[in-house]
Amino acid sequence: MKWDKDTIFKALGDSTRRLILDELSERNEQTLYELTVRLITKHNLVISRQAIAKHLSVLEGAGLVNSKKKGKFRMIIFNNEPLKNLLKGWIE
Repeated sequence: MKWDKDTIFKALGDSTRRLILDELSERNEQTLYELTVRLITKHNLVISRQAIAKHLSVLEGAGLVNSKKKGKFRMIIFNNEPLKNLLKGWIE
């Protein structure tokens, strides 16, 4: 699959979105609530679940996160494939 480089760089341009990816790379498959709690407690962010959901929408549009239904919860999953493809030409 081919991802748009500009969309990926735009998604990575925001520090909150990078923190979200950091948290998901450390502990993948989190609910929105779990992710919100981790961002607030670990990084002292003052942010609502709604704001995080908007950031997740941008990350999902860039292909950097996916979500899947697990029981009654929606799990957020980090997808590093767009980053691998983006950097492949520069590091190989």
